[in-house]
Amino acid sequence: MFKKLPGDEAQRLVSTTPDTAVVFRPAVVRTPALVTLAVFAWRTVTALLRLIWRHPIASAIVAIPGVIWTVYGWPYGLGVVVLLVAVPTGWALVHRSSFLRLVGWRLLAFWRLVWVYRRHWQPVMTISGLARHLGGRDYLPHLLGVACTSWADLVTVKILTGQAVTDWADRIEQLAHGFGAASCQVTVIRSGRLLLTFPRRDPLAVPLPAVPIPVEASVGPVEIGRCEDGARWRLKVHGTHVLVAGATGAGKGSVIWSTIRGLLPAVSLGLAEIWALDPKLMELSFGRDLFGDHYAASPEACVALLEAAVKVMQERAGRFAGVRRNHTPTVQDPFVLVVVDEVAFLTAYQPDKGLRVRTIAALATLTTQGRAVGVGVLAALQDPRKDVLTIRNLFPDKIALRLDESEQVDMVLGDGARDRGALADLIPSRPEQGAGIAYVRLETSPDPIRARAAYVSDDDIRDMVAVFTADTLPLPEGVG
Repeated sequence: MFKKLPGDEAQRLVSTTPDTAVVFRPAVVRTPALVTLAVFAWRTVTALLRLIWRHPIASAIVAIPGVIWTVYGWPYGLGVVVLLVAVPTGWALVHRSSFLRLVGWRLLAFWRLVWVYRRHWQPVMTISGLARHLGGRDYLPHLLGVACTSWADLVTVKILTGQAVTDWADRIEQLAHGFGAASCQVTVIRSGRLLLTFPRRDPLAVPLPAVPIPVEASVGPVEIGRCEDGARWRLKVHGTHVLVAGATGAGKGSVIWSTIRGLLPAVSLGLAEIWALDPKLMELSFGRDLFGDHYAASPEACVALLEAAVKVMQERAGRFAGVRRNHTPTVQDPFVLVVVDEVAFLTAYQPDKGLRVRTIAALATLTTQGRAVGVGVLAALQDPRKDVLTIRNLFPDKIALRLDESEQVDMVLGDGARDRGALADLIPSRPEQGAGIAYVRLETSPDPIRARAAYVSDDDIRDMVAVFTADTLPLPEGVG
């Protein structure tokens, strides 16, 4: 039996006691030194070629002075170094944007790749549990490349075979702290490829002033602030419904008033109407004159206004049936945006059961049938629990401002939103730091977008009231 055992000879087996299991050492095949050197040289050459291919500018800047120094001597090499420093400096001073786009961000990406990500890749992957050790070998996700923008590092990763996106989404905090970033967002590029976004700074740290009122009348998308990548935050309100959730002082008023501000030119031309429900009597009442007869504050008036919107919707649906499938704003059929400042006052905290049932029924009807005929709902609330607003899933687009609990993030934005980087519960509570900052999840994309709504001050609202007046059709008797 011993002759059939693999490894060393049977006589080398050692057993001090009869009950000890037989242990043997497997045979070791020693690799010749020449083969080891050849493999090492091959890996070095391929890594150098890959480095030159991915970072040609940075490689050239490093290589050219060294070659000239070696061939022609140190004076020429030093002259080239001075030239390489002087020319980019002058370029950056004359036209900074083109320098950063073509050279600056590439150099920064090369430095971040070498000094931050390559250097810490193996320990971060191992400690966070994203690396695997199987059969005596270590398997690491492959770092494909790093790109830099003005505010973040974009790291492209090839995940291990058999890994899922949730394996990475569940470890965004480990990844962020491992690479020295404040947060991390995971985005799927394609099968097996992920994009990790690590912010270097917060471009939304400073509050934004009110967005100028548009010159041209439009029903949207309405510009209400800035996104984290510097793009304009344009909120779609025509052809959808929007739910805004946030704790007290999170900035729900910034989203509401910025949206109203962007629609005012269309309202003045009769292409849009804003119907305001203000059960708290604190937010929308400040600009009540903008809404004319389409304003309600008491629970009875709010229910009547909602049911009037349902009648408008049903009348249009009857006329549009078999004729058109999409709504185009006209003076005869303007876009109607129903704004509800605190919907929980009407759906959960309303003591009159009859009014509560009528409110939920009207909102459910509007959110399921209204957008095709030009009736949209913009609802805001503080408590996103299901028993507060049972129809929250009927809002295609959702905005999460600062929330009190981490569980509330997925309540508002949907399952898995926080794992993908929507850390709404970590937004600073100080108004000057976090008011208006939000994570947006649109119907067309599962990935949350971080943005900040512009702050519309009391003076801005007074100016809006002074310049614009409501031009709407009267409601049925008893509404208002």
